[in-house]
Amino acid sequence: MQELVLIQPGGTIRSESSREAAQADARHEFEERLVECGPLAYRVARGVLRNTADAEDVAQEALLRAYRSFHRLRDRNRFRGWLVRISFRIALDRLRSAKRRDLRDLEWSQPAYQPHPANAEDIAASNEFQTHLDRALEELPEKLRLVLLLAAMEGHTIDEIAALLAIPVGTVKSRIFVARKKLAEKLRCHVSLTKTR
Repeated sequence: MQELVLIQPGGTIRSESSREAAQADARHEFEERLVECGPLAYRVARGVLRNTADAEDVAQEALLRAYRSFHRLRDRNRFRGWLVRISFRIALDRLRSAKRRDLRDLEWSQPAYQPHPANAEDIAASNEFQTHLDRALEELPEKLRLVLLLAAMEGHTIDEIAALLAIPVGTVKSRIFVARKKLAEKLRCHVSLTKTR
């Protein structure tokens, strides 16, 4: 069988078999990194979505996107942070889409529905605080929410987060500080509202 030879711009000759070997090497490297970092995509998605099935779907989509774009990743040592960002963004898109769909369904099914004011017992029984916490987290800017998710929920150190996101340690510290402060302010308002009821 005759070997196919490709002539690339600039006069370099590259055989089909060497291109296939390079693709096989890249696929092998991706699989090795996936074993190391794959579960992180799920944990990030689970932290954002709080739903196992949706998190699994998001993680699969993130891994597929990472596989398709792996050849464009210049610094392969940043794979972990790159995968975290992909998973986080897909999870946010999924969350926003679900909220829009839920809101639309609620409006269509009960257009005149107005909930009655809740008393302290209703708040405790309905886990309103958890809902408020989730809402407060969603209102944080993405860059603050991501560092808070990685630090508080995933247990990563500041140095690990800086390496994952390819940002300075000082930036990670300030983002965590600002995120916690904003979250505390939002939750403080909710706590004072429940005490006045």
